[in-house]
Amino acid sequence: MRIFQNFHYDFLSKRKYAYILSAFLFAIGLISAITRGFHFGVDFTGGTEIVLQFEKPVDITTVRDDLEGIGLGFLEVKTFGGETGVMVRSKEQEISSDIYPKVVASINDRIEKIIPGIPVQIADSSSISSVTYSFLSADTAKIIADGLSKAGFQVSSLSDEQAKNQILVGIGISDWIKENLRTKVSDNPFKILKEDKVGPKIGGELKRDALLAILFSLIGILIYLGFRFKFIFALGAVVALFHDVLITIGLYAALYGIIPGLNLEIDLTIVGAFLTLIGYSVNDTVVVFDRVRENLKIHKTRSFFDIVNTSMSQTMSRTILTGGATLLALLVLLIFGGEVLRPFAFTMFFGIIIGTYSSIFVANSMVYEYVTKYNKKIEF
Repeated sequence: MRIFQNFHYDFLSKRKYAYILSAFLFAIGLISAITRGFHFGVDFTGGTEIVLQFEKPVDITTVRDDLEGIGLGFLEVKTFGGETGVMVRSKEQEISSDIYPKVVASINDRIEKIIPGIPVQIADSSSISSVTYSFLSADTAKIIADGLSKAGFQVSSLSDEQAKNQILVGIGISDWIKENLRTKVSDNPFKILKEDKVGPKIGGELKRDALLAILFSLIGILIYLGFRFKFIFALGAVVALFHDVLITIGLYAALYGIIPGLNLEIDLTIVGAFLTLIGYSVNDTVVVFDRVRENLKIHKTRSFFDIVNTSMSQTMSRTILTGGATLLALLVLLIFGGEVLRPFAFTMFFGIIIGTYSSIFVANSMVYEYVTKYNKKIEF
């Protein structure tokens, strides 16, 4: 299928309008970053992030009030997705020693409901993140373990052959939150969708490694394109990639909290999206550069201005078809992908639009500006 057959458009003559548009988008992103800042996920900040899914719509203010003063310090509570999703974030990774006995007491009550009158013996409570129970038989331990698992507790059997009558119950911040909400929102059942824990040191290392991953990928692209084409082509491509990443990340600062159902926090998934975007965008740019090189070899007497315009016009069919098909798939993910995939799809969707624009009006325009300003002749 071929569209835009015999299509020709004077792209380079419109480059200054593109410069103004890029500057405007940069300014919006920069002002938003300064005034609103970026919001990082628990991957980078450290702490605990818990996502709750209720069966019925829930008032976020009520949940916030219910969780206030439960001994976990400041809790950030906000909607996650629709009206039935709630995200709770805490800087703590483990419950305090004051809360630990209360959680154990709630587990004991749950065991009593599973098998009324059963003797409860705690074999080990030395760790603040778990408690080990011992029962009269392995069958009893299995029944209790199944009952606690259905109640939402993290239960595991001990690997020791002699401890088959024992079970280990994990104790975390989510358990304490669950116990508090069960009593206060008893008419609206819920479940834990996910619980992520990251230490502050690990979060800092991940943030540094993420920046290095993006930086080294751009340096690698610069070196590769410098060998494959000319250095100015490589520089134009990398500048276009910086352009794509900076404008797209500026959207995160500008649109955070504005679009309902879209969690625009920067985490490792978003870093993966940016790396994917870099690869996609540079491929789009290389396709045009290849055609420019090919036309330079064929039309040695034509001006560089005409060759660049012709090359971009000739590749426009491929750009529209490839980009359109990718955007269609990303649009489906953006609408139906759920909370986990939606930020990734958002980043890729708008990043590809910006990347296609930069391949035309940034990368090639920069090469042309260099040739014109320094009166260079490009030969392959």
